[in-house]
Amino acid sequence: MTLYRSSAPILTYSYRDKIKIGQLIDVPLHSKVKRAVVLKEVNKPKDFKVYEILGVLDSFYSQNQLDIARFISNYYFSSFGEAIGLFIPYKNIDTIFNKNIEFNRPRLSQEQQRAYNELIKKDKALLFGVTGSGKTEIFISLMIKKIKEGKRCIFLMPEISLTPQMQKRLERYFKKRVIIWHSKLTKKQKEKRLDAIYRGEVDIVAGARSALFTPLKDVGLIIVDEEHDDSYKSMMKPRYHARDMAVYIGTKFKAQVLLASATPSLNSYYKYDVVRLKKAFIKTKKRYSFIEGITLTNDIIKRIEDNFKKGEQSLVFVPTRGNFKYLYCQKCGKTHLCPYCSVGMALHTYARHLKCHYCNYTEAIRESCSYCGHIPLTTQRIGTVEAKEIIENSIENIVVEQFDKDSITTQTKLKNALKRFEEKKSHILLGTQMLSKGHDYANITLSIILGIDYILGLSDYRAREKAMSLLVQIAGRSGRAKSAEVVIQTSNSEFFNLFLNDYEEFLKDEMEFIRDFYPPFVSLAKILISHKDDTKGTKITLETVERLKEFKEVEIVGYGKAPIEKIANKFRYQILLRCANRVPLLKALHAIKSPLIEIDIDPVDFS
Repeated sequence: MTLYRSSAPILTYSYRDKIKIGQLIDVPLHSKVKRAVVLKEVNKPKDFKVYEILGVLDSFYSQNQLDIARFISNYYFSSFGEAIGLFIPYKNIDTIFNKNIEFNRPRLSQEQQRAYNELIKKDKALLFGVTGSGKTEIFISLMIKKIKEGKRCIFLMPEISLTPQMQKRLERYFKKRVIIWHSKLTKKQKEKRLDAIYRGEVDIVAGARSALFTPLKDVGLIIVDEEHDDSYKSMMKPRYHARDMAVYIGTKFKAQVLLASATPSLNSYYKYDVVRLKKAFIKTKKRYSFIEGITLTNDIIKRIEDNFKKGEQSLVFVPTRGNFKYLYCQKCGKTHLCPYCSVGMALHTYARHLKCHYCNYTEAIRESCSYCGHIPLTTQRIGTVEAKEIIENSIENIVVEQFDKDSITTQTKLKNALKRFEEKKSHILLGTQMLSKGHDYANITLSIILGIDYILGLSDYRAREKAMSLLVQIAGRSGRAKSAEVVIQTSNSEFFNLFLNDYEEFLKDEMEFIRDFYPPFVSLAKILISHKDDTKGTKITLETVERLKEFKEVEIVGYGKAPIEKIANKFRYQILLRCANRVPLLKALHAIKSPLIEIDIDPVDFS
């Protein structure tokens, strides 16, 4: 029997009886007992001693799981053990399918029904619907249809901050036939939910990207909500993208795959059939206004206070603090860009220079704006803690709910924060990009968006897409049930105003902006080299670049020190690759693959 563990090479053991491929077993290894999986049956070797398998478990990986793990290992450059470790094995338990399929289907509007009728004809599709257009009711209707056909469903959300509200909606229709799954569950909670899956008591597994790998049988539908969100991309090996894996797994399971968003990624908009929902389910008026500045001004405080005195609630967005600051102009709002890459140049204060993290172009720190000549350029940004203090110190009796990853660290804290806001015990939701994640609050009538120019000037080829998507998503949190105002602090109002009411026009415009240079028109890969010895790290980087030059179809966009030059006492280097076709890119990457480098195919983070 040949098997594989996550931290060991392929090993060979023997057993007296026949064992199925994919079966989990216990084996002796270095005086310890280790868990392993059978990969194939081989003839007993004559040239070395083979140890006996100690025990066979009642758990196993299906052939589909093994095949998908091999794909992940090959495409995302991980070991097979790391890839199969994503999956939860099946168990040899006779499951009983839900005999009661009698669910109350949501009442759909004429527009929703039209979208539903289109979607049931497609194996893969993108549901592109404005915020508040009723996408969730369509999801539920599709789930009910699949369950009536004897199938089960997986529902993905980008992160667990979305689960409390969605859990309520799903349980309203599916009761205990739906479970929530994510990495923050305790061992006991996971065991209880897995037991329900094994017994066939579950029709829907909903949750973050790990829900994709639960042992649900007869999957007929996979939904990826907020498909544009970068949280679907794993930042640890295997560096898979759950949205793309949902499409691949759907093909293997012969399941329908539905991606959905109010601000879909350019990648999905380009690749899949699009079904539109252009109108909100509840029609309300939303007034947009643009103001200048870079922080909480007296004007903004006054708007928040007036809204508070009317008994309404507000939302205040502050951009996530990055690892580097970017020079931008207070007068025209432009970020200082690399002349070769059209992305913001990072300010390295310690090294006293500006640097492009794509092509490695470096120049001295500038004092004047290269667009309008204004002096000086600034790097000032405001954080959530400071903003909370300013608002609470300025407005008597107002309670601000800080809503970011520093304050919302557990599911309990998340539920309590949302409960306080729903019960109007707090009056403002103030936070970072977590605010944009699909939450639905009827009483928010004022949204304040600060620092959007900072997002627009990030050192990222998707900076325009990120800024526009973020603005539309945050604006969509207000005016769900009553008229609202959205205040956008920016010096780039002309850009944002072009697409505020039609995100599809932005996607069409952006497609021409990045054509031939970035995905979905080309494939990207990032190589990361880390070493405690700076000299050795440089040497490995240069040697890798030289080897890559042998592959003529692969373009080396840039290489050098990583934006975050040192982590955990290791010096970091990056190489960014671009290729018109994915096959030669993968071929080149497998040729230079080694334990000294880490490969990220289809990267979304460049730090």
